[in-house]
Amino acid sequence: MSAQKRQLKLGAITMGAGGPGQPYLWLDEDLPVDASISVNWYVEQARLAEEAKFDLVFIVDGLFITADSAPHYLNRLEPLTLLSALAVNTSHLGLVATVTTSYNDPFNIARSLASLELISGGRSGWNVVTTGDAGAAGNFSRDEHYDYDTRYARGLEFVQVAQGLWDSYEQDAFPRDRATRTFLDPARQHALNHKGEHFQVVGPLNVSRSPQGRPVIFQAGDSEQGRDLGATIGEAIFTNASSIEAGQAFYNDIKTRAAKKGRDPRHIVVMPGASVFVGDTDAQAREIEHEIHTSDRDFGQALAGLGRPFGWHDFRQYDLDAPFPQQALAHAERGFRTNAEKIAGKAKEKGWTLRQTVEFISSPRPTPFAGSPETVATRLQEWFEGRALDGFNYPIGHPSQWRRFREEVVPILQERGIVRTEYEATTLRGNLGLPVPENRYTKAREEESSSLRG
Repeated sequence: MSAQKRQLKLGAITMGAGGPGQPYLWLDEDLPVDASISVNWYVEQARLAEEAKFDLVFIVDGLFITADSAPHYLNRLEPLTLLSALAVNTSHLGLVATVTTSYNDPFNIARSLASLELISGGRSGWNVVTTGDAGAAGNFSRDEHYDYDTRYARGLEFVQVAQGLWDSYEQDAFPRDRATRTFLDPARQHALNHKGEHFQVVGPLNVSRSPQGRPVIFQAGDSEQGRDLGATIGEAIFTNASSIEAGQAFYNDIKTRAAKKGRDPRHIVVMPGASVFVGDTDAQAREIEHEIHTSDRDFGQALAGLGRPFGWHDFRQYDLDAPFPQQALAHAERGFRTNAEKIAGKAKEKGWTLRQTVEFISSPRPTPFAGSPETVATRLQEWFEGRALDGFNYPIGHPSQWRRFREEVVPILQERGIVRTEYEATTLRGNLGLPVPENRYTKAREEESSSLRG
């Protein structure tokens, strides 16, 4: 990644009251019951992450809920508003917002992110999602959700338009010369005049260029369309991996796809997330893992939550001891189809009943990252050096475990030279080792000038 020494990048995922599979995280007495809507809680987590020299904090989001949604999803702050508050309470930490391309317009999002860029001094990131919750359509005056192909085609064009708008002003567009009464150099302002399949945007954007050029593009998606979109526009990829082998396979696939598209694979940072459990010994860590998983298990919650990848289809209507209802896949066509197909496919392969399927998907699976601080640090080092990841996203859950990861695991990684001890830069791109994108108009003018000189 650029000329910097390759180091493990760290992200923190904040889901205060508990995300999917954590229906009872909010019962932890060390966690404020209103954490998901408490700006003070978020500020505290951001400051703790920055003290530990994390690269970024990541805010998840969604646009549709039911009473069966995870606690954090039921009542949470809008990401861009929240990150603006975090920007003025931190100085180096990257600020990554999840924003959908399905139910927004490029100009508004480009403007909001460009504003966060200036407020933070160049520390913003955009987790590009195409929205898998089909129910979101009903909140945006649509009768049905976009189909898969449309979602991803719209997503690609959306990002390309936003990137074009972020080039509206060249770096030296505003001389602000009081002596000559010159605020703007009109030759450095550019309208986009985009006319595409999904959007028509004139421009220019009314926010100037930031210290890192433009926000870092993050992307997460495991379907073919998702991986292809990530390889096309992603600069950092969020993913999940159950083993080092699975992580290496995904890592190689994304980097290979990017290279085939003419991109430098070193300019893509792969950052999976996974649960971490730290104990005084490896055995104690596994006991902590088991206790936490057991306390969060609830068959009724899991049965209701199964509906989410299937377009919130209600599985409670079926006989639990009858074969898994394969017909439910029809409801996933415009939802989280990839995940739904995996669940239905596994149930069909194993001949499972609905009850067995729910028990399987909700049963605890040992994480690769559980053990003493030394063991967890070594495991992360193995994944990093084995090219299963470039960075790691830590999901903030129980405060005691979050503290142990920061105060016991990270220092070991720092001692080994795998994690920084001081920030290299004040921008997110600088700390991730990503290049600053050149303004397209500046580049074109310089190439023309060089050609004329030649």
